[in-house]
Amino acid sequence: MRINKQLISVMAITGLICVGMTGCGDTKTAKDETPAVPEVETVAPEIAEELNVKDDNYRNYYEVFVGSFYDSNNDTMGDINGLIEKLDYINDGDDTTDTDLGMNGIWLMPVNPSPSYHKYDVMDYYDIDKAYGTMDDFRNLVAECDKRGIKLIIDLVMNHTSTKHEWFVTASEYLESLEPGQEPDPAECKYVDYYIFTKEKKSGAYYQVGNSEWYYNGGFSPDMPDINWDNPEVKTEFENIAKFWLEDVGVGGFRLDAIKEYYSSNTPANVEVLTWFEDYVKSVKPDAYVVGEAWSGDYYEYLKSGITSVFDFNYADIQGTLSMIVHDRDESYNGQYLADGLIYSQNTVKEKNPEGIMAPFFGNHDINRAAHYLAFEEEKIKMDFGLLSMMNGSPFYYYGDEIGLGGAGDDENKRSPMIWSSTDDTGKTRGPVNMQSEYVINRFASVEEQQKDENSIWTYVRDAVKLRNIFPQIARGDVEDITSVTDDDIFAVKKTYEGSSILILANTSSEDTKEVELSREENGYTNIKGMLATGEEKPYQTEDTIVLPPFGIVILQ
Repeated sequence: MRINKQLISVMAITGLICVGMTGCGDTKTAKDETPAVPEVETVAPEIAEELNVKDDNYRNYYEVFVGSFYDSNNDTMGDINGLIEKLDYINDGDDTTDTDLGMNGIWLMPVNPSPSYHKYDVMDYYDIDKAYGTMDDFRNLVAECDKRGIKLIIDLVMNHTSTKHEWFVTASEYLESLEPGQEPDPAECKYVDYYIFTKEKKSGAYYQVGNSEWYYNGGFSPDMPDINWDNPEVKTEFENIAKFWLEDVGVGGFRLDAIKEYYSSNTPANVEVLTWFEDYVKSVKPDAYVVGEAWSGDYYEYLKSGITSVFDFNYADIQGTLSMIVHDRDESYNGQYLADGLIYSQNTVKEKNPEGIMAPFFGNHDINRAAHYLAFEEEKIKMDFGLLSMMNGSPFYYYGDEIGLGGAGDDENKRSPMIWSSTDDTGKTRGPVNMQSEYVINRFASVEEQQKDENSIWTYVRDAVKLRNIFPQIARGDVEDITSVTDDDIFAVKKTYEGSSILILANTSSEDTKEVELSREENGYTNIKGMLATGEEKPYQTEDTIVLPPFGIVILQ
């Protein structure tokens, strides 16, 4: 719909303030008076509402640390049943409601039995840690996720096990039983070949096996002995583990921890491991989603393995592209820089793996909470989410960031309890035992309060994810730079998917309202179909001009 012959105030909050209509004042000008402001055609937004969610591996993933999420049995520890109780918060499966975040993927940090709070040192790959529940609870979780269209993936730690894993315990006992100078025989104990044992204490992370003359490699910790990937039997073990979770339990895939450390500093060898694993996973479940974590080096190289995704660390943390843009630390980090980077990522992923999917994120369990590194500035936190939600691929959102949850410093602090209510302690968790409360600063309201506030961080995140669920082009579209937009503060791209295109404009300036001249005829759009605003001012359109307030985002079609 077009509204013709209206006067526009550039600073109007709604962008549709009328002059010369009933109740809006008289625009007639008496003789000898100052002429009226020229009339300007305004194009009313036609905001799209109908969801168009595809059942594929382009999803919006919500990362959960179960122990801090929601407690179902009043022991102050989050658990599987607590997560089930809160699934409707993540996605209730009903397209007509707006009380859920609209996420259609969940990544669970490790849930296997483990002696540590973080559970990255696994004792048993075929069970659930009793603090979290039982296998029956977990199977119920899978079923409930399936009902809501949520793909559930779990952390699979293949670089190391716990020293309390049966494999390592058995190997250690065998090595300690050997006479001095006696060599171990895998025919007597196959597990001595599951790890990297040596008589020589090499420099670096090598630790003695009990009172024996043997040492083992533990690159991350003395509690985490590294796996020997030169042993084919190890691969058979992990094939059985993967099949159990994919086929018997029904998970949708895996997040692979530390993929660059299977063979430290040997990318080609790591790619070979991933190629084997990806091929096996797809032979069991063709639509499984596997995403790998390689936090340094050229992580795109790992896509050559055929793995679905690797995390894109370019966007993460305080030095990541998104944070640098919204913080205005360096003027070279701007909308054009983001567009160039997105196109580079797209082309690089296609080069390495034509079926590969980007996996951008700005926060996770290894880095300070976004609220901290964005100095608790609400509009900047929102814009970080807004820009992330305009990226291609499968973005990952860390639990609690959608309400500005605090946590910095030690890793325990970054897994702080979810704040569901300020008046009701039902489901409240205590967080990790060694969490330092002085480094867990929470300056924003609870979920309960933010869900009632149309201007909250939570509401903004919900609306940002909704745009992804309305426009499949955002995640899947081939990206082109809109070269006619020459203001470097403007992120301006065209995305085309299955013959349908959208234009995305985002004002990365935190201070200046921007007017973007963009011909409708030349660029093939009519009006605004979706928008995000961090403050009261909203984007609007006059003829071929899009007016973007600071941190404003629009989708045109």
